[in-house]
Amino acid sequence: MKRVIVILLSLFMLAVVGAASGVMYVSSKVTDELALKSETLFTIESGSNAYRTVKHLRKIGMTDVSPFVAKVWLKFFAGSTSVKSGTYMLRPGQSLVDVFTLFTEGDEHLFAVSLVEGLTLAQWLEALKQNTDLVFDLNEGKLNQLTQDNGVDWCCENVSQTEGVYLADTYFFTKGTTASEVLKRAHRALIDFVSSEWELRDAELPLATPYEALILASIIEKETAVPAERDMISGVFVNRLNRNMRLQTDPTVIYGIGPTFDGNITRKHLRTATPYNTYVIKGLPPTPIAMAGKAAIHAALHPLTTDALYFVAKGDGSHQFSTTLAEHNAAVRKYQLKR
Repeated sequence: MKRVIVILLSLFMLAVVGAASGVMYVSSKVTDELALKSETLFTIESGSNAYRTVKHLRKIGMTDVSPFVAKVWLKFFAGSTSVKSGTYMLRPGQSLVDVFTLFTEGDEHLFAVSLVEGLTLAQWLEALKQNTDLVFDLNEGKLNQLTQDNGVDWCCENVSQTEGVYLADTYFFTKGTTASEVLKRAHRALIDFVSSEWELRDAELPLATPYEALILASIIEKETAVPAERDMISGVFVNRLNRNMRLQTDPTVIYGIGPTFDGNITRKHLRTATPYNTYVIKGLPPTPIAMAGKAAIHAALHPLTTDALYFVAKGDGSHQFSTTLAEHNAAVRKYQLKR
């Protein structure tokens, strides 16, 4: 009887040791670093499961975990195994356990698209179309829908108001997001930011609505590439509006010419009447002429106090500001005619 008990205990101990060894082996394999030399994107397709995901990682050489070890780990030790479809960024040093935390929590990699200030909607649409991580789903009808029912009465009731009604910024998204969703977020961001800035605007601005502030911001955006000049440019335009002077800004003329503009602005262009030719019309054009960023919007609502009424490009991106027409004409001769 004692002999039987000894044998049974021995077998039990062997089983325990074997099980422990098996657990240790499984644990060591799933905590080994994946075979990654650099950051690598990995996509889990819709409908995939945990075992299929491990099998895919093995197939592409990221892990050597055997099917048996994978099944044991997933069944008894892995915890949550409900992987979520999506694209994930895998990094050197991560193990199978680490990446499965990403997969089961749905912690997808975020891609970025920069929608640059000073560009037009047409240029933005081209950038969105070229981004292979987005699904491009935009057309004229959808663009009109994106800006409706935005909760404000100062923007986009007219379906023609699609230019300049999105906030220039960098937007992050998961792979497969639609371009319309990105623009919808950009429009919401613009409405929120302009509405907030409008409440804090300087007193006695010659701007009747937040939309007029957005129009002015778009002109400021096109007029200077020097951030420090934005509030000064705004101050000049505000002075001219207050004095009922025409803005006489070339970017509005160019926008009014449209796609046929060849890069050379002529006297004929300046004299040809369009709704955007601020050499002909008084006040602001009917819509923004480009997308504006936060800094330009802020400048439009917080202009620098200045006596300047004119400015001319120096040729290096900056401008010479003048308070009188005589000073301005001298600056034009110095910086423009000599070129």
